[in-house]
Amino acid sequence: MARKFFVGGNWKCNGTSEEVKKIVSTLNQAEVPSEDVVEVVVSPPFVFLPLVKSVLRSDFHVAAQNCWVRKGGAFTGEVSAEMLVNLSIPWVILGHSERRALLNESNDFVGDKVAYALSQGLKVIACVGETLEQRESGSTVAVVAEQTKAIAEKISNWDNVVLAYEPVWAIGTGKVATPAQAQEHISTCFHYVYFTVGRALQNLSIAVVHAELRKWLKDNVSAEVAASTRIIYGGSVNGANCKELAAQPDVDGFLVGGASLKPEFIDIIKSATVKKN
Repeated sequence: MARKFFVGGNWKCNGTSEEVKKIVSTLNQAEVPSEDVVEVVVSPPFVFLPLVKSVLRSDFHVAAQNCWVRKGGAFTGEVSAEMLVNLSIPWVILGHSERRALLNESNDFVGDKVAYALSQGLKVIACVGETLEQRESGSTVAVVAEQTKAIAEKISNWDNVVLAYEPVWAIGTGKVATPAQAQEHISTCFHYVYFTVGRALQNLSIAVVHAELRKWLKDNVSAEVAASTRIIYGGSVNGANCKELAAQPDVDGFLVGGASLKPEFIDIIKSATVKKN
């Protein structure tokens, strides 16, 4: 089953109204592959959502960076899923590692948030990923499996979910998990490496983690969900490395941080043609 390439731009807590207008102007003027080839979603800070939505080109879409776990009310500082729907914002990012780490969002809490957002008609970019300590201890796959399980236990329909694998140690550091380490060895060698070599798992590639996530979905949800769910990568993706990363079999796109604020985001969007070819 063909999975359309997905490129998300997470602008995080950055920008002024003038800077945001400049970023959108750059995007609007860019020549990029058609919507048949790539789905593009940008995620500005909450205060700029209406502005970006009003001026952004029609073939690109807008996401919020978070939403509350249930209906709105006495929750100071939060934004509800209903509010996003009211603003016609189609997407939301949930479970980002910065919120898990800084705001102590647990796996169960993220699962609840994903379920509630979907119930209100939003599409969700659900983030999973391990810390450097977890990676060095050889628990990468166990960590992302637990994070994915907490979501799977709360939802029954995956049609509007994109999974974003973002190794915490790679976000904003310039370090990228090695993209091309032996995809062909995944099915035959992975379990030997995982259980026998131990700390060699430090070199676990993006391709392996994505393949293991897809295998987890097949074994624990369904073969159909595993085949259709897009699993994207985030972690210091930029214009220089995007084509090599896009070529990996189980990488269905990117969630881009700092580079999404720069003109090179256009090059990242264009890397979708690697998958098409």
